[in-house]
Amino acid sequence: MPRQARLDAPGLVHHVMARGIEDQLIFRDDKDRECFLARLAEIVSSAGGANLYAWALMSNHFHLLIRTGEHLLSPIMQRLMTGHAVSYNNRYRRKGHLFQNRFKSIVVEEETYFLELLAYIHLNPARVGIVNSMAALAHYRYTGHAVIMGRRQYPIQDLGPVLERFSATLPKARAEYEDFVAVRFAQGTRDELRGGGLIRSAGGVSKLLLRDVEDREASDERILGSGDFVESILGQCEPEEPSNSISIDEVLSEVSVRTGVSSEEIIGASRSHIIAKARREFYLCAHEKTGATLAALAKMTGRTHVAVFLAIEEAKKDRSGGQ
Repeated sequence: MPRQARLDAPGLVHHVMARGIEDQLIFRDDKDRECFLARLAEIVSSAGGANLYAWALMSNHFHLLIRTGEHLLSPIMQRLMTGHAVSYNNRYRRKGHLFQNRFKSIVVEEETYFLELLAYIHLNPARVGIVNSMAALAHYRYTGHAVIMGRRQYPIQDLGPVLERFSATLPKARAEYEDFVAVRFAQGTRDELRGGGLIRSAGGVSKLLLRDVEDREASDERILGSGDFVESILGQCEPEEPSNSISIDEVLSEVSVRTGVSSEEIIGASRSHIIAKARREFYLCAHEKTGATLAALAKMTGRTHVAVFLAIEEAKKDRSGGQ
């Protein structure tokens, strides 16, 4: 069964998750984490970037709660994950993929789930036993909870939309936010925030099973929200896109397998002959198969529109045997 295309449009809130390939480490120490956060801040703060509300860095995966701006989610995540993979591979003298090929993203209905997901993401260290109390969580540096509580500085994190939901005064807002998270700390794992679309919308498997047939709603694995919200997002994001469409990430993975050059190298800065040839092939295939624009491909790989255009022309010559 073909993978469903990701849902994306300017202004949507996404819960984003990415995991190391075969669950391997993507952060070995605090230097890895700080480099990742610096790169995330640079990308989010760029013109037309995004708003970051919550984040958690674990040893083999990370979570973000993010609202897209002018730029859609895929190029933002491609820059973030490729940049981290290149830095990580250089630091540890390794080669090959670091992340599973596709990050996972869920479009979030704000009114119902914004604060619930905020707490869910920030409680990741508690769920795996890194911290065992709210006091310890407030001092743990690698979730956005510490930023909200004023325990670390991370200026790119957008605190206003979070704290204003609790109070207009900062001390009271922080106290009420902390109480909100503490209740969820005591609840443990929240299956309804990590399961399928309808399971999440129904409030869990048990509640879903109690529904009558006539009470069924529209549902989608890529959306956390009510039936009405699901329908509105599908109408907004997928008016004509076929379910068997191929993504840029999948094209990148295909070219990587075909050429033996890693995805990170294809999108990276190397000018070696083999890598440059694979990069040209990626540009051409992505342009033809997904309709990716020169601007999108240039932004994804840190090059100019002209450079991408010339590379595509070279790839066409390569394909026709240099004629």
